[in-house]
Amino acid sequence: MEKWALITGATAGIGWATAMALAGQGYGVFATGRRYEKLQELEKAIKAKFPSVPVKIASFDVSDRFEVSEFLKAHSIEIAQIEVLVNNAGLAKGTDKMQDASLDDWEVMVDTNIKGLLFMTRGILPHMVQRNSGHIVNLGSVAGRWTYPGGGVYCATKFAVRALSEGLRMDLLGTKIRVTNIEPGMVHTEFSLVRFEDQNKADKVYEGMTPLRAEDIAETIAWCVARPAHVNIQELVIYPTDQAHVGQIARRT
Repeated sequence: MEKWALITGATAGIGWATAMALAGQGYGVFATGRRYEKLQELEKAIKAKFPSVPVKIASFDVSDRFEVSEFLKAHSIEIAQIEVLVNNAGLAKGTDKMQDASLDDWEVMVDTNIKGLLFMTRGILPHMVQRNSGHIVNLGSVAGRWTYPGGGVYCATKFAVRALSEGLRMDLLGTKIRVTNIEPGMVHTEFSLVRFEDQNKADKVYEGMTPLRAEDIAETIAWCVARPAHVNIQELVIYPTDQAHVGQIARRT
């Protein structure tokens, strides 16, 4: 039987890189995201590099419970074969103080970062339990451990990812299903552009320092997945060398 990995938010950044990394390990890739044209590009890229690896793509919004449900129904046969679920879809919106922040931004972050992860996990996990096999990788953040000004709600969503990952490990005790929480620091992806909606502001986030690359995180995920079945990497905090802590960054002028 083919082994499959499903990656959410695979249209760019860490999700895209993870799809490529797991394809390199021989996993069939089920790439999902909201931008169908980007998923098509990813499909072509995987097939060009790994011609024998099967690829499926599906466009939907993980934060929409109905869309997730329809996706799960439409692909029930494939879903039953998912060996690895990478809950990568997530985002930050805005840096305003709580007294000034947009309720819409809060809702988007909570719906995507928490509910989306829950909807996908709940839909796929029963199949893993039935097979007594599988690995769930959640994309957390250093913001799930340390809070910073203007990021309280985003941090709260990533604190939730850490709690959910720990709780899931407890609920799955006695099964052969593994759970991993990956907590990166600064990674140069579309993350800051989505947050600020301004390319110049996004570029300044990484100015004068060397951030992590999406491939760095993808390689780490692939390494966790490739550990022997008796080894579970519960969580990993990954900083770039130029970042000592949230808000502590060495910049070259």
